[in-house]
Amino acid sequence: MIKYLKLAAVLFVSLGISVFAYQSMAQDTQTPSSRNQVTLSYAPLVKKVSPAVVNIYTKRVVTRRVSPFMGDPMFEQFFGRGFGGLNREQVESSLGSGLIVDADGVIVTNAHVVKGAQEISVVLNDGQEFDAKISLSDEKSDLAILRVDTKGKKLPTAPLKPSETLEVGDIVLAIGNPFGVGQTVTSGIISAQARSSLNINDFNFFLQTDAAINPGNSGGPLVAMDGSVIGINTAIYSRSGGSLGIGFAIPSEMVQSVIAAEKSGATNASAVRPWIGVTGQSVTRDIAESLGLSKSTGVLVSDIHKSSPAQKAGLNVGDVITAINDRKINDPAEMKFRLATVPLGNMADLTILRRGKEKVLEMEAMQPPEDPPRRATSLTGNHPLNKVTVGNLNPRLGVELGLNTDRKGVVVISNRNRLVEIGDIIIAVNGDEIEDVKDLQKELNQAESRGSFNIVIERDGRQSRIVIR
Repeated sequence: MIKYLKLAAVLFVSLGISVFAYQSMAQDTQTPSSRNQVTLSYAPLVKKVSPAVVNIYTKRVVTRRVSPFMGDPMFEQFFGRGFGGLNREQVESSLGSGLIVDADGVIVTNAHVVKGAQEISVVLNDGQEFDAKISLSDEKSDLAILRVDTKGKKLPTAPLKPSETLEVGDIVLAIGNPFGVGQTVTSGIISAQARSSLNINDFNFFLQTDAAINPGNSGGPLVAMDGSVIGINTAIYSRSGGSLGIGFAIPSEMVQSVIAAEKSGATNASAVRPWIGVTGQSVTRDIAESLGLSKSTGVLVSDIHKSSPAQKAGLNVGDVITAINDRKINDPAEMKFRLATVPLGNMADLTILRRGKEKVLEMEAMQPPEDPPRRATSLTGNHPLNKVTVGNLNPRLGVELGLNTDRKGVVVISNRNRLVEIGDIIIAVNGDEIEDVKDLQKELNQAESRGSFNIVIERDGRQSRIVIR
């Protein structure tokens, strides 16, 4: 009983102090004396940026097989929807958003917004409408550059600034055309930076925001409170298709690199980025302890390609890369992103830890080399790889095919054969390892004369076999 009484006394004293503090605060509170003290609005900011935000409408013709039995559960169960049907062309429409980044008619949006589009219309906030053409589509970053003919008229623009000038908790606005209802503004905060586990694009490095983003917002800007654009909205996490307060934007640093590539004359096929030629893994707590590191951050180098510019700069296996150009690195995805924003031909500073000591290496930002030459070859013959085009795997070809590997071998470049897919690496034929295209041709000829094939391929890091006897 005494314990409870003591607790009651403490509560009473605490409540008394709280009430006293509240009364003191209430006495200090003043009634607003001007309109400026009452009004809080993002309207001036919206008026500044919204003229540079456009709605994008696209059309493409698709071919579908239409069956007279569609809608009949019995026939669909046994024969499928395409049974007995005819191929018919249909026009598909889609929508998205974009941002004018150059007054002469340069617009940035998402690559997935305009993918496969045969007609693209861009509508400004004031109702002006233009036909647009794709100048550069970089699917690796999910960014595309459109150009419109303004006939000499200057369009409104919005400036880009580094996303890293903002912090988690800073207020941002998302502007776009959700569900095609027209230009819409939503507000939120930066929920997180450097999100790198989403598998949305090849660089996998995003800003996260709770500003409402819905279908149609893709390609629109994420705006800071000074009217600068810090990202391009690209995706949401959702179970229903609507916003759950988890949206993602491509950082402005990546947007700037794609704009620069387009202005330098890059095409869809030549929009390459710097290559480091390094395989590594995130530094876990166990790895950090084993290396005597105080923090579990950075990338532990496990392998270096012989043509790697990092190796020429002095990088060794076992080094930990902690920063590129003084920008901290937490994992391989962030390392890839940081390097991708360095212009080709420039020098990049790699900050590394080697045996507990920090060191800075100067590395050239170079595109992946054609080493060895790919020697694209179309295979023909009475074997399982008939009508398959292969090439010697090299860094340039690996990047083009989206392969996360620096290994040697032969890779499928194009194919009219159902047994393999583009990007498959041919490891061995009848037990003999394949090192280049000539090896593969030789082994297939020998196997053809024997009439038996045991072909080992690697796809997405897993090996499988094609066995024919």
